[in-house]
Amino acid sequence: MLSTPSFSSPTGSQPPQLFTGVAVFLLAAIALVVPSGYSLGALLLVLAGLVLIALRRVPILTRQDGAIIAVLLAYAAIAMLEAWLDGQGGKGFDKPSRFILAIPALFWVLRYPPNLAFLWSGVAVGAISAGTWAGWQKLFEGVDRAQGHTHVIQFGNLSMLLGVLCLAGLGWAVVQRQRNVWVVFMMLGAMGGILGSLFSGSRGGWVGFPIVLMVLYRAYGTGFSPKLKVAAVVAVLIAGVAVYAVPQLGVQSRVHQAFNDINLYISGENRSTSLGSRFEMWRGATLLIQEKPLIGWGSNGYEQAMAALGEEGVIEQEAASYGHAHNEFIDAFAKRGLIGLFVLLALYIIPMRLFARQLGADNLAIRSIATAGVLLSVTYIDFGLSQAFLTHNSGVMMYTFLLASFWGIYANLTREASHTKFQS
Repeated sequence: MLSTPSFSSPTGSQPPQLFTGVAVFLLAAIALVVPSGYSLGALLLVLAGLVLIALRRVPILTRQDGAIIAVLLAYAAIAMLEAWLDGQGGKGFDKPSRFILAIPALFWVLRYPPNLAFLWSGVAVGAISAGTWAGWQKLFEGVDRAQGHTHVIQFGNLSMLLGVLCLAGLGWAVVQRQRNVWVVFMMLGAMGGILGSLFSGSRGGWVGFPIVLMVLYRAYGTGFSPKLKVAAVVAVLIAGVAVYAVPQLGVQSRVHQAFNDINLYISGENRSTSLGSRFEMWRGATLLIQEKPLIGWGSNGYEQAMAALGEEGVIEQEAASYGHAHNEFIDAFAKRGLIGLFVLLALYIIPMRLFARQLGADNLAIRSIATAGVLLSVTYIDFGLSQAFLTHNSGVMMYTFLLASFWGIYANLTREASHTKFQS
């Protein structure tokens, strides 16, 4: 399985690297505007990686590479074990298999990393496309909440993810030959992705935005002058006020609705609102966790137990009808027990910590990928607070294959930097 390591062309101009570039471009560029658009680029990477395995040209793996693979395998194993014990049949193995399929994709990117222009242009195109489509739906078609070819919450949050990744890519953009063009392109991508989220009304993606800004500050802001830092804070505050004040964006109404839902829940007047149902789901799932904290209930067992709580009047019937807890962490704990929760946390935290080591790298290409890797986990943790994001195929595919792409590129860049430093 193992072979000698090879340092690929830094420009990514060889045919296999061009193939990787096209695949990672498609992964983000058409993710939200084509039905199952996130699958095409992923499929190309998987097939190429399987060819590597068949030819026994898998690259030598470092301990850090092994840690990324380990968390992917661990999550897949626990999810598949739950599916087997719970009698879910083949359907229960579908989404966990994506975590395994991301491994050959990672092998391919490790051996043949793309030119970063493919990655960042794909992210920007995907964000701009999502924002443009969402704006058309909201402003011209008059839909209440814009969405693509997936669930409205998934669409809004993934659009936010692409926009946030564009901000991470600014570090790479500022050192390119066509610096001004790339900076404007990435800024348009950031605006498009964020607007796509706002037009969707998916509030969960907005909650963690201050944490996103903290990561971006840690990566890029520490070297700014005090005046520039103040200007940046003022700009963010003005943008926030403007977003809230413009009624066409729908943010003001969604915020007011959230406060109204909370008041209705606390007063007991209506516990079946959007937020009220979530509170009831969390309360019901917490009761189930107390009964089976170690191994959980499994998905089928969870649905049956929640339905029983609804019939007994312990929680509202509306909340009892959902197949997940609308919270990734509570849902994992209730269905797969403490081990399931631990593996889910590892899936996010271990890659985040590995990427975070280069948030202050002198090489801005490395820093941009490190920032993107950290933000991938940060945003998914945020999304998971109000949605079981990995119960949806879009959530699984985007996390696993973006992680494989980011890590394969990051590992090559850091190894090449170390190799160059050692030779100098």
